[in-house]
Amino acid sequence: MIPGGGQPNMQQLLQQAQKMQQDLAKAQEELAQTEVDGQAGGGLVKATVTGSGELRGLVIDPKAVDPEDTETLADLVVAAVQAANENAQQLQQDKLGPLAQGLGGMPGMPF
Repeated sequence: MIPGGGQPNMQQLLQQAQKMQQDLAKAQEELAQTEVDGQAGGGLVKATVTGSGELRGLVIDPKAVDPEDTETLADLVVAAVQAANENAQQLQQDKLGPLAQGLGGMPGMPF
């Protein structure tokens, strides 16, 4: 209900929802194309992921490779991928957060 007892303009609400859906799709496409990096071991291992979380690349400095200690290398790879994913999540919040907040501003919507 709109303050004052009026009904929300359904066509206007539909248009707003369609625009928000288009904006969200565009933002998701941008996220899928944007790459962010994460690193571990002071940069010995670097991971690149898309804003949507797809692992695109992994660079391992030869100094990180010790055949006697593959566990440390594995830990560095995991840490670099986790750091890249955290950066991707932050990017998602930056891109999609304002769109989600827009849902709460639609008259007549219970968000």
